[in-house]
Formats: sequence, C-alpha cells, structure tokens
Amino acid sequence: MSAGVYMTEKKDLPIDRPKRPRNAAATRDAILRSALAAFSRCGYDGVGVREIAQMAGVTGVLVNRYFGSKEELFAATVEIICADNGIFENDSTTLAKRLTAKVMSKTEPIDALLLILRSAPNSRAAEILRENIARLFERPLKASLPGPNASERATMILALVVGFQLFHKVIGSKALVHASRASLSRHLMAMIQQLIDSPRAVRRRSEEAV
Repeated sequence: MSAGVYMTEKKDLPIDRPKRPRNAAATRDAILRSALAAFSRCGYDGVGVREIAQMAGVTGVLVNRYFGSKEELFAATVEIICADNGIFENDSTTLAKRLTAKVMSKTEPIDALLLILRSAPNSRAAEILRENIARLFERPLKASLPGPNASERATMILALVVGFQLFHKVIGSKALVHASRASLSRHLMAMIQQLIDSPRAVRRRSEEAV
C-alpha cells in the first residue's frame, strides 16, 4: 500500500473527524428532564446518576460535571418544579381564583407530586424539598397575606392544594374524579379564600351576619 493511499484512508477514519461541539444548555436541560422523570417514577432512593445519565444520552461523569452529585442534581430538579411561583406576585384579592384555576387545569403535570411523594421518605431529599418549598412558595405567599399568622395560613393553603391534587390526580378519588369541575372549583376556591382572608376580617363578617 502506497503512502498516499494510507494517508487518504487514515484521513477518512471517524476518529480523525472533528467532533460536533456539545450544546451545554441543551445537555443540562436533557439531564434535568431525565432527572425529573426518574425521580418522579422511582423517588430519590430508587434511581442513580448512571440511570439518569443513560436516559439523557450522556455519561455519569458528565452529569457530575454539570451538577456535582446526585444530591445537587435532585436540588436543581426540585427548584425547577417549584419555580412556577409567579401566581403569588399579584393582588391577594384574586389569589384564590387564580390558584384554583391553576390547580384545576387539565394540563397541570403530576410529576412534581410524584417526585415529592416518592422522594420525601429520604431525610436529605425531604430537607431539600422543605427548603425549596419554603423559599419559592411559602414566603412569597406569606408576604401577600394580610393579618396575623400569615406563615401558618400560607402553609395551610399549600397543604390544601397539594392534598387536593394528590387525591384528585394521583389517587383518583371517585368522589373528586366524578364531581363537576364547577363544583370542585367553587368549594376549593371558598376554602382557599377563607385562609387568605385575615382572621379579623372573617370574625368581623361573622359578627355582622349575626
């Protein structure tokens, strides 16, 4: 074989072709989407970095390069599912209506509920969930509530919403599944509104009714 032929064949080998540059943002997004699916399906303890990497089409080494560890990847995933907190930014007088519409939306994903349900038994995962829920949900909601005990009322609103979604969309309680959307929306909005209102205002309306 002549040197010219050898050089031509070597040039055509795949190993010598320039590698396509990796899109860092797209890779990170793919890892996070895989992590959300994996943690929602298996919980924090039920899946490892290698499985998440395989789903994303990357290596475990690359996942750790982007996120540092499984714990940090879980934290980043939780932050994403908790990031939709803009609903608390407007006037609290329409909060019950907005929140009810959000909860009753047919497109509302259940991945976040499943991730919480299946990951909370792990103490570190539960701590990460608490920190993110408090920072992204409880505190903004508390800031929009008038009157005393705002922190307690804010947390009760979130507990009401999560509990309703759990029974309705995950467990599929027949009483909720077969109820009319109008009826469910009306009852849910009334309960949320009662928690939004200042206890003094509720007491005053009750006294006026008497």
